Amino acid sequence: MRLIKNLKKKKLLLFNIFLTLYVGTNLIGGERGLVSYFEKKKIQQELTVKESLINNELKDLKHKIKLITKNDFDYLDMLYREKLRYGTKDEIIIKLK
Repeated sequence: MRLIKNLKKKKLLLFNIFLTLYVGTNLIGGERGLVSYFEKKKIQQELTVKESLINNELKDLKHKIKLITKNDFDYLDMLYREKLRYGTKDEIIIKLK
């Protein structure tokens, strides 16, 4: 009986303790906590690196397409020799592995 009376008197204190514990555990863990924040930050950094690689690859492809559409003979000759393995009679072709 005495315990119940003490609990009734200190109801606000217990409520504050439990509320603090609840907020503290959700601040550190949980879906929006610190652990989740650092995981999402790491994923974002990986995606920005991947985006920069894809952008560089896209620029390279755009440059190659521009060379083909402008009929750049040096680039077309390089493609022709590389893809079709073509060479003239006076050339010496060395195969590298």
